[in-house]
Amino acid sequence: MIKKLIILFKLGRKVAKSDILNIITKFKEPPLTIKLIFKILSFSFSKKEETNLSQDEGERLSSSLESMGTTFIKLGQFLATRPDIIGEELSKKLENLQDKLPPFSLIQAKEIIKNDLGNDTYNSIINLSEPVAAASIAQVHKAQINENGTIKDVAIKILRPNIKKIFNEEIDAMMLFAFLIESFVKKTKRLKLVEVVFLLKEITNLEMDLRFEAAAANEYAENTKNDIGFRVPEIYWNYTSENVMTLDWVDGISIRETQELKNKNFNTKKIAEDIIQNFLRHAVRDGFFHADMHQGNVFIDKDAQIVPIDFGIMGRLDKMSKRFLAEILFGFIQRDYRKVAEVHLIAGLVPKEVPIDDLAQALRSIGEPIFGQAVKDISGGKLLKQLFDVTEKFNMQTQPQLLMLQKTMVVVEGVARKLNPETNIWTTSKPVLENWLRETKDPMTKINETLQNTSEVIKRLPEFPEIMDKANQALTYLASGQIPQNSNSYTALNTQKSEMIAFRNQSIIGLLVLVIFGILIF
Repeated sequence: MIKKLIILFKLGRKVAKSDILNIITKFKEPPLTIKLIFKILSFSFSKKEETNLSQDEGERLSSSLESMGTTFIKLGQFLATRPDIIGEELSKKLENLQDKLPPFSLIQAKEIIKNDLGNDTYNSIINLSEPVAAASIAQVHKAQINENGTIKDVAIKILRPNIKKIFNEEIDAMMLFAFLIESFVKKTKRLKLVEVVFLLKEITNLEMDLRFEAAAANEYAENTKNDIGFRVPEIYWNYTSENVMTLDWVDGISIRETQELKNKNFNTKKIAEDIIQNFLRHAVRDGFFHADMHQGNVFIDKDAQIVPIDFGIMGRLDKMSKRFLAEILFGFIQRDYRKVAEVHLIAGLVPKEVPIDDLAQALRSIGEPIFGQAVKDISGGKLLKQLFDVTEKFNMQTQPQLLMLQKTMVVVEGVARKLNPETNIWTTSKPVLENWLRETKDPMTKINETLQNTSEVIKRLPEFPEIMDKANQALTYLASGQIPQNSNSYTALNTQKSEMIAFRNQSIIGLLVLVIFGILIF
């Protein structure tokens, strides 16, 4: 615990050299006690960095977090998904937090590959380049491998040296800080700050085993192998380990380069529609979707195929949520608000005693204004947000995985509209939803589902069953925003809480002994 306090003090000094507290105060006034704790922990004789007045608060906050390294970057990204804790406005400011740090050396990268994959595998890698991209947890190199006699261009992702140790030490110190805040500021208990920090620790630790990301990419590729115009890079398992992941090199144009796509005679209007349709298809058909589909993570190859990269954040929907999503969106497309209300009631998402006509009327208040807007202003992501806001008044059960989907849908829409500002979300979505709903009502569907469930074991690569299960656990944590009570993680959380409670009690007793000793002596 003493070590945690020392690290916490060092983190406080980092915060002191930035203007994070001043920026956050503009969005949400923290309690006086928290301000005092920050002042004590962040005490420093060094001069604070001067504020860049050319940046707005969101840019300054992001820059400050980026300058403080991996733990703060991950904390900022995680809090961006939790507006219930930090508020909607601050959450939006953190959404653009970049995940970039200076690269580590090629010599270190080679050493990691040797240690993880062995000399024979390392020696079979050809033309390993300098880093081509560097993020907070890992960096990427271009190389070539000999795959069954064929030379293939690959991307090799390598974890930063000692990143797990550094991250876990810092996040444990933050957990102690969260515990102290909860202990002294009772109003913060409802936010479950310790659980939030612990959840970030669990998710990021799973993310720092690259076999999990490889497993997610492999499952995503299996699901989408028959999707025309969509390709997931192949994973090379013989060149993949805990600290190293190897997959196909993507030779294409980033979709942020809209003008270059047009110059190469790509049909940006069709690409925009395909991105939306593929995203929806993966969500409602597979219940497994790319949850970080921003412009930097989507490329168009020479065959005009959409090629996503970076599979560290994926989303899952269970069968009920898939059905709920499809019926809801299709109901809005048809402007059948009573049908949408019925779906809420049947799914048990609102109490049975809620009058269906009242709920239908509230849903109509969301849908009708949308159909009066220009095509470029109609947003499916915005609709889902409004839906959750309205149904909250009817005591609708919160569905965190749908909130994650809604956030991703907003990003996907933004991407599509930059390619084609006139993209019609509803016209584009309708055939995907119609097809899926029609297929799910087909009598053969039950038989097919049984066959699919049986083949799931094959999909999960028999040689890596434990890895796949843990990867699925990570996705479940991220989607649900909570730790299941019957999991090992829940037990570990309670153990850490017990240790912190014991430390707090011992500290209080020790302080009282010192006070009594001082009174007796003086």
